[in-house]
Amino acid sequence: MSEIARDELPVVVIGAGPVGLAAAAHLLERGLEPVVLEAGEGAGAAVASWGHVRLFSPWRYDVDAAARRLLEPTGWASPDPDALPTGRELVDAYLAPLAATDAISSRLRTGTRVLAVARDGADRTRSLGRGRRGYRVRTVGPDGRVADVLARAVIDASGTFSTSNPLGVSGLPAAGEADASAFVTGPLPYVLGADRDRFAGRHTLVVGMGHSAANTLLSLVELSETAPGTTITWAIRGGSARRLFGGGGDDELPARGLLGSRLREAVDAGRLRLLTRVSIEQLVPGAGANATSVQVLGTAKDEPLALDVHAIVNATGFRPDVDMLREVRLDLDPVVEAPRALAPLIDPNQHSCGTVPPHGEQVLSHPDDGFYLVGMKSYGRAPTFLLATGYEQVRSVAAALAGDRASADAVELNLPATGVCSSDLALEADGASSAGSCCGTAPSEPQLVTLGVGAPAGVGFATGVAHGRSGDAED
Repeated sequence: MSEIARDELPVVVIGAGPVGLAAAAHLLERGLEPVVLEAGEGAGAAVASWGHVRLFSPWRYDVDAAARRLLEPTGWASPDPDALPTGRELVDAYLAPLAATDAISSRLRTGTRVLAVARDGADRTRSLGRGRRGYRVRTVGPDGRVADVLARAVIDASGTFSTSNPLGVSGLPAAGEADASAFVTGPLPYVLGADRDRFAGRHTLVVGMGHSAANTLLSLVELSETAPGTTITWAIRGGSARRLFGGGGDDELPARGLLGSRLREAVDAGRLRLLTRVSIEQLVPGAGANATSVQVLGTAKDEPLALDVHAIVNATGFRPDVDMLREVRLDLDPVVEAPRALAPLIDPNQHSCGTVPPHGEQVLSHPDDGFYLVGMKSYGRAPTFLLATGYEQVRSVAAALAGDRASADAVELNLPATGVCSSDLALEADGASSAGSCCGTAPSEPQLVTLGVGAPAGVGFATGVAHGRSGDAED
């Protein structure tokens, strides 16, 4: 394939979530033609699945700038910039209207799952003329038909929400985990809404130590007030929940501190049972097709653990699906499976979402030119992603694809953001509001940030505790 022919092809964007649609908007502003492939039935399908959860960050930080410029001529009513949207509101008031604009709708293919990405006419081992070749994106549509889409570049914004980490120890599924899948709820069940009957009057095990776990635990505590017999066990792999409890009054973001404080109070009051240093070795579903419980076997603090529970909430974090990228030459960090240059900036052993610096195309590139992982997927297994950081990623990538190297390298970001850092009950139940967001407040002017290893880390608001997993030592 000639270079000219490659340049005439569209840029394929995988995923029509917030970052994928923002990528399309920035590409259009640069005069580049996007094709957006979305596996779900509509834009923001993954966000809609946790639509009951409220974000930390107000609307002013949840809307991408290029997307806003597409929406405003349509008569779109911008939400209250200081209000905190739920995931459902983010879809209904922003992502769905954005996907419905003439510019995006004509380039969006829903119900279309990407099966594989490769250089057109060259497998992973072929080097001759590789840089002149475009990409072949293999898809399966809503009718089950397999079709290939040719592209000059590929921006993979497909996220990680569909690929949870397993419940078992050492990153491996527990024995019997697949057989017990009917008892596993997913990371953010709607405990006080559509999924209430699954938890009311029953014993639930919540596994994990992030904001997803905190939201579910607080919802279960609230449910237990009106549903007698509702029992809650919380299992974490570390020796202490200090990191999730947070710094309380020392947290520079009150909403985040409040979430941890309320959870600590529930544990201290005995409203849920906390187990530390847990290793889940085996899941044994009850006998018979109508079994209502599953046995969880393993250890807690090196002592035998045996629990009979009705449901397991796997708030264990996520990992990227890289199987569809086997024919692309990627340069991924061996620890977090993020682009190698990005990995030191997001390593969860060292960073929380308050210490990840903004970054652009320079640290997202791979040996195969024109291919990018962006958004949550670019963070691999790290849980420190910020939505506003994803918007800046795709702005920089679009600039690079358009040949504007200076703009691609000048990373400018109004820091407050959202993403995996979200809160529902901590704000709603206490009537609190957030002047900031997950990880900071906006400087009055855009901020030029040095890219690459050695970039400044202290760009967020302090949590009041040690960053990263250094806060997990046993009390």
